[in-house]
Amino acid sequence: MQLPTALAELFRKVETITLVAILIVAGAIWAFVALASEMIEGDLHAFDEGVLMALRTSGDPSNPIGGQQLETAMRDLTALGGVTVLTLLTLVVLGFLVLKRQGAAAVLLSVAIVGGQGLSHLMKAGFSRPRPDLVPHGVEVATASFPSGHSMMAAVTYLTLAVMLARTANQPRVRAFYILVATLLTMLVGISRVYLGVHWPSDVLAGWMLGAAWALGVWLLARELTRRRQIEPDQPLEH
Repeated sequence: MQLPTALAELFRKVETITLVAILIVAGAIWAFVALASEMIEGDLHAFDEGVLMALRTSGDPSNPIGGQQLETAMRDLTALGGVTVLTLLTLVVLGFLVLKRQGAAAVLLSVAIVGGQGLSHLMKAGFSRPRPDLVPHGVEVATASFPSGHSMMAAVTYLTLAVMLARTANQPRVRAFYILVATLLTMLVGISRVYLGVHWPSDVLAGWMLGAAWALGVWLLARELTRRRQIEPDQPLEH
């Protein structure tokens, strides 16, 4: 059976990479919704508790594995997902884009980061999940637990910064490097939140999913705006 004409025409017009990105965004959103549903029903309790306790010394939940040095390192890593660090990095990249005379791209980046922060607060307020109470918290916390704000904003900020910087690069390996570093930093921030006992693992997974979907959505929007010549074009690849 043939696809309807309109749908077939859509597939011909849209690039394969764009279709893949749309599918990934849809999959990430679906994963977030599934996690949220399981969390509300209480089905994630055993998983969350098992992972959290696996990061503690046997018989002493107050003592994280790895000793004091690892705990200090995790506090340093978790700061990479804090408002101060993310704001400073965003300002640096905004300045870079302005110097590259990509003012429209800088505006898009600003809107994307602020919008992601707003979405994070909205989700936290909507779900109002309590923080873990099985172990002492390794750092101070003030907001609700689901989704992890540090994990989500690390994904939103680092991945969005990476895709916006990648647009200015003229070598594929440099673009890939930006994305790889952003992904690694996002993962380390999320892991540190669970290690420090301030988030359930499912909080972090949900934050990663929603943040990645947001960042990839920004990339898709940037591609569409570039096609319409409403923001500066990507740098041409070197031959």
